Amino acid sequence: MDAEVVVAGAGPTGLMLACELRLAGVDVVLVERLAERTGESRAGGIHSRTLEVLDQRGILDRFLAAGELQPVGHFSGLYLDFDESESRHPYPLMILQSAIERLLEEWAGELGVRVRRASEVSGVQQDGSGVSVGLRTAGGGSATLRARYLVGCDGGRSTVRKLAGIDFPGTPATMTALIGDVELPDLPEEYVWVRRCPGGDYSAIAFEPGWYRVIASDYGAAEHEGPATFEQLREALVRLAGTDFGMHSPRWVSRFNDAARQAARYRAGRVLLAGDAAHIHFPAGGQGLNMGVQDAVNLGWKLAGVVRGWAPESLLDSYHAERHPVAERVLHNTRAQSALARPGPQTDALREVFGSLIVFDDVNRHLRGMLTALDIRYPADGGHLLAGRRVPDAGLKTSGGATRVHELLHAARPVLLDLRGSAEVAAAHAGWAGRVDLVEARCEDDYWTVPAVGEIPAPAALLIRPDGHVAWAADDAGPPGVPALGAALATWCGPARG
Repeated sequence: MDAEVVVAGAGPTGLMLACELRLAGVDVVLVERLAERTGESRAGGIHSRTLEVLDQRGILDRFLAAGELQPVGHFSGLYLDFDESESRHPYPLMILQSAIERLLEEWAGELGVRVRRASEVSGVQQDGSGVSVGLRTAGGGSATLRARYLVGCDGGRSTVRKLAGIDFPGTPATMTALIGDVELPDLPEEYVWVRRCPGGDYSAIAFEPGWYRVIASDYGAAEHEGPATFEQLREALVRLAGTDFGMHSPRWVSRFNDAARQAARYRAGRVLLAGDAAHIHFPAGGQGLNMGVQDAVNLGWKLAGVVRGWAPESLLDSYHAERHPVAERVLHNTRAQSALARPGPQTDALREVFGSLIVFDDVNRHLRGMLTALDIRYPADGGHLLAGRRVPDAGLKTSGGATRVHELLHAARPVLLDLRGSAEVAAAHAGWAGRVDLVEARCEDDYWTVPAVGEIPAPAALLIRPDGHVAWAADDAGPPGVPALGAALATWCGPARG
């Protein structure tokens, strides 16, 4: 074997997955079609749940230093309020994808991820023991890598997905938009970030002093051929706004549409998909990059467990079972946002009604949880309100020095957190010692805030998966609550050692 896992695509999803695998000791090779990073800005923000994920790995400060927190969010341009009680990181971080990729690539280097650039996947052949990955390399050459698994993180036009024979059903584009990073010296100071027009809408978002991200949306055309140009962006802005605001010095120009598609399955034998390779959608609310990173964190520890031999291969099936419905919901809400953005008096009326509803706390909370992914609940056994949800970052006192729950997840290992010093919890853990970290702590918070639920009493004990979701929790750490712990450990952490 050349590697235990080959990851195709060095965007945020592929980089995050490669890092997750290395944290678990998996030998991984990351292959990337491009010879070097383009520096194109692309996506522009990180939501709360992804900020929590980065915090759980101990690298959040790097990203906070490179971006700027913004206390506002939106649903199709209609403003949302955030609740500081739901997360230590409630606000979106404005940071360009180019910076995200640079920081993740630096972390990957620290962890020993092997990266092969100028290497494009050209063939996939799998058998009972592994997968052979054909590559086109620089100068017209070729190579083959042999691995146990291949994960396609190679974007919406994924070669891996096509070669694996995985269908990509969905809905076609009904509009198109031009996007570019430019200087806008004549933009009025009183400009509101999005303006609706008879033919579409346009927006300008400041990222650094002097330059803006401009988006011009056209609902009269769904498809365009060829690469986007600066002149096309200028013409679109003049058509919608009546002026180009002195636009000049483009850094990057592209286009997007509202096509929404999702892979019929996220796994075909030894080939798996994550990020845009598994789902594409209208980029409303900046959910795509975040969902890809969260795909990677859900898949990484499961794939590592199978490769390392402590988990059955069936654990990989839970990746599709958990993440496919998440993307399905994102496609649903972005279709709704695309519809709400369309021009015309009927949509104007709909937006006015919808906007009047957002001011109600329950509506705002529902949309906020959906966009930030803080409200995701995976299927889980047991009736505890925390089961399947992401664990709140409660304050702790531990002998190891950790002061919050998320600090316990830096190593990307399962954590059995005992908050009552239970002998029964310690006994249940014995069969998984060395594979699951047992942490005894005192919780500083009597009540934990759970999005979509509210405040609940702090549990007596809980099993936290490496991705930060709760596999099991109990309010009684004695015999009434503990028997289900053994079943949860076996399901998510493999069979007990004899």
